[in-house]
Amino acid sequence: MRRHVARHRGRYAVYLMGCLLFSTGAAFFIHADLGTDPLDVFALGLLEHAPLTIGIAQALVAVVCLAVWAGWNRRRPPVSPFVTFFLCGSVIDVLRAVDAAGLVPVRPGALMLVGVLLCTYGSALIIMSGIGIRAMDLVAITMTHRWRWPFWAAKGSLELILLVTGYLLGGPVGLGTVCFLVLVDTLIQPCMWLNARLFSLRNHGLDRPVPVSAEPGPATA
Repeated sequence: MRRHVARHRGRYAVYLMGCLLFSTGAAFFIHADLGTDPLDVFALGLLEHAPLTIGIAQALVAVVCLAVWAGWNRRRPPVSPFVTFFLCGSVIDVLRAVDAAGLVPVRPGALMLVGVLLCTYGSALIIMSGIGIRAMDLVAITMTHRWRWPFWAAKGSLELILLVTGYLLGGPVGLGTVCFLVLVDTLIQPCMWLNARLFSLRNHGLDRPVPVSAEPGPATA
């Protein structure tokens, strides 16, 4: 175990930095209050018809995505995406409790854009680390390998389905929702390319036919 951790120490550092940046961006995005991301649109829409919480609704989406991934790849569903889910959720809660976004003296629109960019870059780092890749991203990666789609098209199509379904269920859609869908999904892949060119980071998430993060548990990623 120690050898494994030492061998992948750099990847864990990239993963944790990605989680921190993504969580900070999400806290800024929420504080801007200009709309919710597509996953939350679906979760809030589902809450209109079922006695659930946002967390449970999001977890259900993750479970469905992992089931699709497992069936598609004929592998056991991974546990590591839930580690990322709870880690990022906890950091977001802490940042909101200390009102970290409120300390940034910018207008809501600018704060939203900063949040979207941080979410984008954080997502790119998590995927490139190959550790704890989120469930929807795992499905999108499989789509890129099986159907030869660019990652942005695969991820965007999944989130567009969530957005439309959530809207039809009664979920709220705002300016922030559109910005999140357009900017995050289209800029993740360019961010990964820049990381590879400028920092020589290997893309462990997209370079392999089966992502390393598909192994059960975060320590086996």
